[in-house]
Amino acid sequence: MKPNKHITLKHLLIHNQKMIGIQFYPDKVIQGLIKELPNPRWSKEFSMVYIVNTKENLDQIFNKFKGVTWVNGNSFFKEKVILDNEPVDINWYRNRTKTTSYKYVPEEYLRKLELKRYALNTCKTYISQFEKFINHYFDKDIITLSEEEIRSYLQHLISQNKSNSYLNQAINSIKFYYEIVMGMPNRFYSIERPRKQQQLPKVVSKEEIITMLEHANNIKHRCIIGLLYSAGLRRSELLNLRVTDIDSKRMLIFIRNAKNNKDRYSLLSHTILKDLRIYYKKWKPKDYLFEGAFRNKYSAESVVKIVRRAGEKAGIRRKVTPHMLRHSFATHLLEDGTDIRYIQTLLGHSSTKTTEVYTQVALNNFKSIRNPLDL
Repeated sequence: MKPNKHITLKHLLIHNQKMIGIQFYPDKVIQGLIKELPNPRWSKEFSMVYIVNTKENLDQIFNKFKGVTWVNGNSFFKEKVILDNEPVDINWYRNRTKTTSYKYVPEEYLRKLELKRYALNTCKTYISQFEKFINHYFDKDIITLSEEEIRSYLQHLISQNKSNSYLNQAINSIKFYYEIVMGMPNRFYSIERPRKQQQLPKVVSKEEIITMLEHANNIKHRCIIGLLYSAGLRRSELLNLRVTDIDSKRMLIFIRNAKNNKDRYSLLSHTILKDLRIYYKKWKPKDYLFEGAFRNKYSAESVVKIVRRAGEKAGIRRKVTPHMLRHSFATHLLEDGTDIRYIQTLLGHSSTKTTEVYTQVALNNFKSIRNPLDL
């Protein structure tokens, strides 16, 4: 079989009808077999042959080319990973007071976000971004929009000096509709994403963190700041902690359903354990380790405010965020000589490549280097 002798299936939408696009290198055998498919046509717009997208036609493609050439369906059948978060409540978006001068995200979009159990922040971002997109083309049916119109919208965002992160969020929200809601994986496979920017993690020193703990408003706030740093927790992981996740006998913290649906353990600090015991006696949490006024899960916004205010009181000029405490945990471990593979496990990274970014901010890497001016 020749290296280029294969066909690739793509999702197309032509005249509001789902089609199976067939890409292939010029080959007489393949061309002959394609002619035997049900009503094959050529699209000038997509530069490929297409037939109507039905299960019967898809079966015919695989039967026709079986033993003749490889059918590449990676783009056609690709499916997003279903996340295993707790069910998310986005009924607020359904119950909004609506006007005729604004286009709202379709109900099937909301339903799919719920079925996929995307995190609440992801849902908010997708809904907001997608509504901005469809209102940019207010007078057009969203199902008819083309790749060029999406590119034009992205150019509009670029002209507004939107960040690369913002652009990627916009692309994700758009692709979610066409590929997941409409069931056409990789329909917009050639939409260009902005080049990924490598930003170094921002960290604070151990001394600054100790000062932040000293300036915490109360024991609850002290425990929140202390756990974020001493266990390298993400904000969502802290909020999902339950009272039973603190293992004082083994000095470990159990982190359930973290990023990529992975459970893991992290370190429990003796100092923070003492604070947690004082906190528990005073606040008596029932289920979640940190609870709101009505025994529900503590809010993410409150955690951000607690960390920021403690940073300000500690005299730190930069704005301190919960994630900076996680970055600081990893960096300080690395500076103390901890093996990067252990740090990877504690942070829950899938690859050491992700963890290696901390080698670029660890001070001990630079202290051993003599400045050429001082030689």
